[in-house]
Amino acid sequence: MQKISLFFCLLCFGINYSQNTISGRITGDTNETLEKCHVHIGSKSDNSNKDGYYEIRNIANGPAKVLITYLGYKSIDTLITVTGNLEINFVMKPQKEALEEVVVKHKNNYYNHSVSEQKINEKTIEKYSSQSLGNVLKEVSGVSILKSGNTIVKPVINGLHSSRVPIYNNNVKLEDQQWGMEHAPNFDVNSAGKITVLKGASGLQYSGDAIGGIVIVEPLVVKKDTLFGKTIMTAESNGRGGTISSSLHKGNFCDWSWNAQASLKYYGDRESPDYVFSNTGNREVNFSGDLKYIGKKYDFSAYYSLYTATIAILSASHIGNVNDLYNAINNQAPFGDGDFTYSINNPKQKMQHHLAKLNYNYYIKDRESISLQYAFQFNNRKEFDLRTGIANSRPALDLNLMTHTLNADYKLSKDFWDYKAGISSSYQNNTANPNTGVRPLIPSYNRVDAGVYAIVDKHFTTDFSVEAGIRYDFSTIEATKYYLKSRWNERNYSPEFDSFIDGDFGTQWLTKPQFTFHNFSASVGTQYSFGTDYEWYFNISRAVRNPNPSEFFSDGLHHSTGMIELGDLRLQQEKSNKIGTSLQKKWRNLKININPFLNFVEDFMYLKPTGFETTIRGAFPVWEYEQNNALLTGFDLNSEWQISEHWQHQLLLSYVNGKDKTNDDVIIDMPPLNINNRIQFHQKNWNNLTLELQSEMVFKQTQFPNNNFTTNIIVNNELTPVEVNISETPPAYHLIHFSSDVQFKTSEHAVATLGFSVFNLFNAKYRDYLNRQRFYSDEMGRNFQIQLKINY
Repeated sequence: MQKISLFFCLLCFGINYSQNTISGRITGDTNETLEKCHVHIGSKSDNSNKDGYYEIRNIANGPAKVLITYLGYKSIDTLITVTGNLEINFVMKPQKEALEEVVVKHKNNYYNHSVSEQKINEKTIEKYSSQSLGNVLKEVSGVSILKSGNTIVKPVINGLHSSRVPIYNNNVKLEDQQWGMEHAPNFDVNSAGKITVLKGASGLQYSGDAIGGIVIVEPLVVKKDTLFGKTIMTAESNGRGGTISSSLHKGNFCDWSWNAQASLKYYGDRESPDYVFSNTGNREVNFSGDLKYIGKKYDFSAYYSLYTATIAILSASHIGNVNDLYNAINNQAPFGDGDFTYSINNPKQKMQHHLAKLNYNYYIKDRESISLQYAFQFNNRKEFDLRTGIANSRPALDLNLMTHTLNADYKLSKDFWDYKAGISSSYQNNTANPNTGVRPLIPSYNRVDAGVYAIVDKHFTTDFSVEAGIRYDFSTIEATKYYLKSRWNERNYSPEFDSFIDGDFGTQWLTKPQFTFHNFSASVGTQYSFGTDYEWYFNISRAVRNPNPSEFFSDGLHHSTGMIELGDLRLQQEKSNKIGTSLQKKWRNLKININPFLNFVEDFMYLKPTGFETTIRGAFPVWEYEQNNALLTGFDLNSEWQISEHWQHQLLLSYVNGKDKTNDDVIIDMPPLNINNRIQFHQKNWNNLTLELQSEMVFKQTQFPNNNFTTNIIVNNELTPVEVNISETPPAYHLIHFSSDVQFKTSEHAVATLGFSVFNLFNAKYRDYLNRQRFYSDEMGRNFQIQLKINY
């Protein structure tokens, strides 16, 4: 307490009220005069005159933030120490062309000053033009991917996924029934201009339940008065299909600007090194566009995106009897492989996602603004099962999810303080179509959410800052669900939940479960630069996540994974307490970043295999949601080494260890140790030739719980008890990938880039622990890719 009192005494009485004048001249890097540059020092501002001179009076002694902006030039954002009258001249460098990658330093971090952000550049996004967001995010250390087959992919950050890793598309939280591990984000990666990953619950302005981290996707922003476009065409051998994406961008500094983008994907069955994965094709048709007006004191924008996809589900994951299912899991014998085809048959998924957004920003004065945003999302998910007759064309699951959100945010930067505060609210309605002939896996429900947050950031010096934030969230959900009385009794829901029963329909109860939650989240951390190019981040966060509808109410067959999932009405809020730090060191040609973390999660929710269940559709493994205390520890390591002018090496390494503290066991579905090395050769004088060889090493996961169980199969016409080895993890595997590209100038205003890549160069046969369909088939074999990109 004495130290705290001393700090505030020094803060209150240590201020020097001397007033000073700062002046100077602003020029370009070729000594050209820059008139009307906006110069902001502390709380004062001025514009440079026709000779480039500026003068600002009445600046107090002490540190002062300097911000200089000029159209077509890079902004200057720095801190100075004022001890008297100063004359400071500034040289501004021209802004790079809009088509080139823009590098943003961590010090100018908009999202969080106590967490080291990891960004994915435009070239990497373009490389994965034909794939999913999850595949792109795999390029970040500490991010793995969870798969249900080859086309349903979602990110895993430090061992956590699904609802624990919200995705924000153009400042809107993606609401697309993303609760379970078998629902990939309904998002076209070609619409992304920049992707940022925040690990841990540090982005409180976005969410209080981001236990794993946050993925922030932003479209391309063009401020220069220009018009340009881009078309990417990709063809692949595995799946014998391709993708075409085209975009057009019109920028204007103080007027109207717009962007438009569309893409098309068409693929047939994928193949392993030994056989064809029957019924694994996919189709996509996507569009996104925005219109923006920039005025002197405000800007207004409208955005719309459409994502439509049809995804076939591996036929081998839907098995008709226990004997075949047992053989598939224990013997890993492929079941039902056939000839290549472009046909998409049942089982399959059809998704359509609409997102519309209106945003208004008003700049009250320099460095102070308020933002209002409304967003509407509509998501339709249809899952088709193997059925007979007319029913085969009718979806077995048909969900319509409608979400309205409203946000208001206030930002202020004053002297060495940054403030952010805001409120948010949302209303969500999920309607389960009752005409499917099957009891819906997820019921109809209404959910209301509201939240308020405040974040303050103090820059003590140019090298040291502290940030702290707090958030409160209210949430209530009310569902309408029919329970088979046999399932209700099997789950032992009486008498605890008898108050939810609203009607008796013979073999079923009509229930109306209702839950209300009050959550408090907080984050505090620091950023410190010291020594010779050292940068250190430290963050402590508390996040609370409510059980999602899948965890509460799942009750039936999930067609994309061929599993029966059972939720639990007893589930409590999941509470994360995470400590994360990051140390970065830069040398002249080498940069290393290490990011250890410790995350204690109270009431951690997870799916656990418990047995088989035979239905009129066949035999399927049963997975149930359970809850225990968990301790997740690990670290991420990445390095970039500029070996020489033409050679570069990059290393990504991540490790996670998950412990079940309640049962003194380990946590299921934790990603194993993986090491990713790549070496790149680049020769600018050879048409920007780039050659890259990548090594992807994934070790065997030796830490897994024993969830094996016993069932009966028919042997020699007799029921025989056998143990189902559903717990054993696949062996380690090592993949080699090759990629290359070269540029050609096709006209005065157009540049073409031709790329050639080979994934799984040596056609390795393997299975991945984080693929839900590993029980039924191997992973994809070798894949040749040719890509042509034209910038115009």
